[in-house]
Amino acid sequence: MTIFIRHRALVLGALFALVAAPAWAGPATEQLKGSIEKIIPILEDPALTAGAKAQERRSAVRAVTNEIFDFAESARRTLGRHWDSRTEQERREFTQLFGDLLGRAFISKLDREGGVRITFTGESADGDLGTVKTRITTKNGSELPVDYQVLRRGDHWRVYDVLIEGVSLMQNYRAQFNKIIRTSSYEELVQKLKAKQQSP
Repeated sequence: MTIFIRHRALVLGALFALVAAPAWAGPATEQLKGSIEKIIPILEDPALTAGAKAQERRSAVRAVTNEIFDFAESARRTLGRHWDSRTEQERREFTQLFGDLLGRAFISKLDREGGVRITFTGESADGDLGTVKTRITTKNGSELPVDYQVLRRGDHWRVYDVLIEGVSLMQNYRAQFNKIIRTSSYEELVQKLKAKQQSP
């Protein structure tokens, strides 16, 4: 069984594509846009695409995704009820593996597709929770609404979930992860994530 969501995860590569400035932006939008703009030069640098530089590129991408995502919150939501029974060490390990999974999906999408455009269309906030609304335009001109659910940690807003056409990415991962745990074990899920981490 594959544990990777093709359509939903791949669309997230648009995070790191051409960014259109919003007409109005609140703090969450500005922070998200600023982080995305840092990563575009990394992904467009031809010197970081071959051989030994591939790992350097991946590390540079991960450093920026750490600014964009609250991986611990996303990991907690994807494991759902299984999170509570994990030790602190297991939670840290899973958070790392899940973050790597998302980072690889982003790079893979941009490398294969490219040419997409993200336009920020609005923002709403209620206390420490908010939503940054965007519209993705693909190379063939089709449009897709993508909303980023954000959480404020101190002065920073970070993404913890992504809704693509109203469907939660983390809930999709959660359903797949839960099935693996129920039909096999949590350890099997970790092994699958580690195997993906070791793949080219």
